[in-house]
Amino acid sequence: MPYLAVNTVTDFFARIDRYDAIIDVRSPAEYAEDHIPGAINCPVLNDEERARVGTLYKQTNPFEAKKVGAALVAKNIASHIEQRFIDMPRQWKPLIYCWRGGNRSGAMAHILSRIGWHAEQLEGGYKKYRRQVIDALDETPAHYTFNVICGTTGSGKSRLLQVLAGEGAQVLDLEQLAAHRGSVLGNIPAEPQPSQKCFESHLWDTLRRFDPARTVFVESESKKVGMLRVPEALMERIRASQCTAVNLSRPNRMRLLMEDYVHFVRDPLWLNERLSRLTLLHGNDRIAHWHELALSGQMETLIDELLADHYDPLYERSIHRNFLCAQDARTLELSGIAEADFRAAAQKLMAG
Repeated sequence: MPYLAVNTVTDFFARIDRYDAIIDVRSPAEYAEDHIPGAINCPVLNDEERARVGTLYKQTNPFEAKKVGAALVAKNIASHIEQRFIDMPRQWKPLIYCWRGGNRSGAMAHILSRIGWHAEQLEGGYKKYRRQVIDALDETPAHYTFNVICGTTGSGKSRLLQVLAGEGAQVLDLEQLAAHRGSVLGNIPAEPQPSQKCFESHLWDTLRRFDPARTVFVESESKKVGMLRVPEALMERIRASQCTAVNLSRPNRMRLLMEDYVHFVRDPLWLNERLSRLTLLHGNDRIAHWHELALSGQMETLIDELLADHYDPLYERSIHRNFLCAQDARTLELSGIAEADFRAAAQKLMAG
């Protein structure tokens, strides 16, 4: 049976376009935690079946477990062929992997190959891929030149990155990849954060598409975005890079924050739950006052006080301590928060 032997994750991604599909045959829970970007999940054992076979293996004996497992695997592969693969042409070429490139992926690869498709099995499976992603995130950040977009909360950094990407610039949007806006109020409604492993997979998948000869724009994040850690080598490279300080007037900052955090306006109880996490920094009386502003609908007053008493002082303490080139940052003025304002700023930044 053909194998894809991968020495580095860079080698894997350089060759990945040879395949018409990447099939992850692990259980749905394994797939949800992390998977090769672009892979589809076609489990040969679902979560319950995997637990059942594992229990038989440990508590009865391997032979009984293999009999039960083989029957389940055969049934599930047949279902995938009927429901997902039956219309694939003769020249279809999938890459198949499981945890370590063993029994589960081997079973599907064998059956698909016997049908006549050009199925290949990933040697070492997800475990080897994961090890290579870790190594790549440790080694490759040094090859990129970053321009760090700095600025106080509400200055439009995230919107600027989105417009830069739309204009064709290379953008590493850590908040988008982490599904979090990077502060105590940063949770995105109805969008849980990915696992740490999944975050790192998509980080590498984004980085590997960049041209090292061109600048990569990134926001001045902390070491953690919500509950997720930015890999150390990447964080060190970003913090040592040149900076651009975005400047936006206080009224426009407040307008932007009212737009971006409208979910808190609609649900002040959820906002107050998040604000309570600042009690150790600001004390019970200040938090109770902010709670009252939220409940009474005085959101503009609340935002103004949060900027003055929490976010702006926090930014000033953090930026010069953590970003080596912040004091020499180029200033980029934003005249407003309309799309045209951000586009003009992005074009000016890309022009150098």
